[in-house]
Amino acid sequence: MSAQPRRAVVVGAGPVGCLSAIALAKAGWSVSLYEGRADMRLPSSKAAAQQRSINLAISHRGLAALEIVHPGAAQRFLQAAIPMRGRMIHNPKGSLDSQLYDKDGQCINSIDRALLNEGLLEEVSTFSNIRIFFNHKVISANFDLKTLTVHDAMANEDHIVDFDFCVGADGSYSIIRRQMMRVVRMNYSQEYIRDEYVELKMPAGRGDNGQPTFLLDPNHLHIWPRHSFMLIALPNKDKSFTCTLFAPSVELDRLDSAGAILAWFKSHFPDALEIIGEKDLLNDFTRNPRSPLICTKAMPYHYKDRVILLGDAAHSMVPFYGQGLNCGLEDVRVLSALFLQEGIEALSLGRSDAVDEHLASALNHYSENRHEDLVAISNLAMNNYVEMRHSVVTLSYLFKKTLDNILYSLTSRQISPLASLVPILSRIPFPPGVSGAWLPLYTMVTFRPDISYATAQKKAERQAKILTGLGWASVTAVGLTGAWLTRIAWSVLV
Repeated sequence: MSAQPRRAVVVGAGPVGCLSAIALAKAGWSVSLYEGRADMRLPSSKAAAQQRSINLAISHRGLAALEIVHPGAAQRFLQAAIPMRGRMIHNPKGSLDSQLYDKDGQCINSIDRALLNEGLLEEVSTFSNIRIFFNHKVISANFDLKTLTVHDAMANEDHIVDFDFCVGADGSYSIIRRQMMRVVRMNYSQEYIRDEYVELKMPAGRGDNGQPTFLLDPNHLHIWPRHSFMLIALPNKDKSFTCTLFAPSVELDRLDSAGAILAWFKSHFPDALEIIGEKDLLNDFTRNPRSPLICTKAMPYHYKDRVILLGDAAHSMVPFYGQGLNCGLEDVRVLSALFLQEGIEALSLGRSDAVDEHLASALNHYSENRHEDLVAISNLAMNNYVEMRHSVVTLSYLFKKTLDNILYSLTSRQISPLASLVPILSRIPFPPGVSGAWLPLYTMVTFRPDISYATAQKKAERQAKILTGLGWASVTAVGLTGAWLTRIAWSVLV
């Protein structure tokens, strides 16, 4: 009897689940992809999808994962994206300040969440060894028996599904994670931050020829920092901008009437209000939901050789570093590299209850080594909120950023193109050794997928101490120079 491909189930058909299914299918597994919602590509699903549309900022980590798992996919998705070279700060008095992300012109890319997810579903659909089950919600799992209980909403009946390996990519409120807690001593924390967000839309303008045109510079991520809250805007292909207001719940509670909403926006975001328009603002603000921001952490992410958590199921984070999607896609790349190193076989090894030691080793290695990175980026994302809503307009931030960029320019060599990193990142999660050159934290997190999040955080902390020292040295030098000049002036006057 010939060996048969082993059965993998992937729970959740978001970007991380889709990429996981592709990675397993290309490795030879027979894959079933389960999604509790309807197919988002159907017209009937479009309205619901628009209720959660914080644009995604895909950068080098996500692009590397796409290119490694499914060559060519990254370039196809970039055709639907808009490059953003930096932040455009909108000051309260109406002045603008462009802060580039990278001295070499590297960009992050604004892409519509639905377009990316639909595109990945189309890619999944081309694989003969992947079956997609929409409207199929997992309601329980037995990882020792290797079975899932799945509810088919269309037939209104439950099914028992057998598997050899399960990937939980079913988001922040993951059923797979909850089921794992029954058999794993999992450390788990969940935190809702004080702020919520509301989605708004900034329409396209009309050019002289009547064609749609951008009303703001499309190659920037626009930020209106207002100390304890902020508004951001990301460009879309149709020349509109997706705007998101982040503010404390108590602040939003006060905006309980049309008059209060308009007065508040006129006070804090007059230029944005003028572009959006009072009618459209009121319509979006009152119709669109106020959504919470959640941060979750878990450990471990696996159980034996049976199951692994990836993406938001393992590590929900706030969106302020633009790394939620990138980190989730990187999870898939890291796990694929570990599978390659362990020589994981996709063909059946015989008894279904036997533990595959190589697979168990790969999953254990993932839990032990990925955890530090995931905690690091979660914390960095939270810290970046303070930077975006307040620090970007302070003199101390601008001074340190200037020093950061000067040292980066003086010590760094020519950048390594993403394409040059792909071969090694397909085999090794993160190559050992980090350049001794000065590297800004944002550059390491966003444009260096060969540097793990934890390594980037540690290097940035060391560099921050140096910057603080240079700052005090500069202040001291200025003070001494001023004292010397004062003494000379006094001696001349006397």
